[in-house]
Amino acid sequence: MSTLTGQRPSGPAPHRPSALTRYGRPTGLTWTVLRLHRTALYVWGAALLTVVAALVWMHAIGPDARAATGGCDAADPFPMDCGIIQETEAHKIYANGLALVSACVTYLMYAVAVWAGAALTGRELESGTARLAWTQSVTPARWLATRLAVPAVLLTAGTTLAVLLGDWARRAGNQELFGGWFDTNVFISSGPAAVAYALAGLALGALAGLALRRALPAAAAALAAAYVLHEVLDRFRMSLWPAETATGLSALRLPNGTLVLEHGAVTGDGERLSTSMACVGTDSAAALERCVKGSGLTDFWTTYQPESHFWPLQFVESGLLLAVTGLAAAAAFALLRRRHA
Repeated sequence: MSTLTGQRPSGPAPHRPSALTRYGRPTGLTWTVLRLHRTALYVWGAALLTVVAALVWMHAIGPDARAATGGCDAADPFPMDCGIIQETEAHKIYANGLALVSACVTYLMYAVAVWAGAALTGRELESGTARLAWTQSVTPARWLATRLAVPAVLLTAGTTLAVLLGDWARRAGNQELFGGWFDTNVFISSGPAAVAYALAGLALGALAGLALRRALPAAAAALAAAYVLHEVLDRFRMSLWPAETATGLSALRLPNGTLVLEHGAVTGDGERLSTSMACVGTDSAAALERCVKGSGLTDFWTTYQPESHFWPLQFVESGLLLAVTGLAAAAAFALLRRRHA
């Protein structure tokens, strides 16, 4: 009788699984995104497993690779005197393996941007898949939010794992084998900037796809935007945090691992010469005084970024990238709302 009158039968309401975890697996829009872009998900999973396996192997052979190098003291006035003593098979595998993994993590932004522009938004708008979803009680804003949130979670988790394992593998070896902390690939792949670059590529790609609504043009535009952002930050990276300046003997004996930005000398007339290398390598105050008298110079100076500035530079660059990510995402939602209210 209750069925005929439209009333709900008496008794407790049946339990319904969550929309996101029904029957132990994602459902709704989350499942739609994973199902529709399963090829990209498989590629991402395979790439991540490969990187994890490679880094575990690099950590295992790290001690053997370390044995092929000389010990480098951070206070050594002649850091060029330490380094490779003999080249072994472990050394070559370790150095080349870490270089390859670092490059993959560093330039992940490009692949993410192209995929987001071409497939995540551009192709769905071009083929009409997005409009079909909007007719199924899914608002355009919710559709876009899901397509950004699901890849963002996967990218954050996977990239963070790769960064942590990369740092773990590097500690097993020697800095001389994989480059200085300031090298582009080492810097980006060693901290939170790697995650921020991937998220920025995702937001830029989604914005390009919404703006152009065609897969190939959106992929090209997203790649160009990611390239410009990457190159600009790479060019001005060492200007994001105040550098330090040393004078006198300290300017000629910087700790190992320091990135020299500018160096020079001061003449007797007070003129600063930014290209002078006079007295470099002087190892005592007396020798420096003799060199100064003989060269007609009165002082030396060096502007540099010490290794202790790694984390401040990482956090500033990551903050800038997250700001770009937020602006691109906000612009994508604004564009979607204007075209499809």
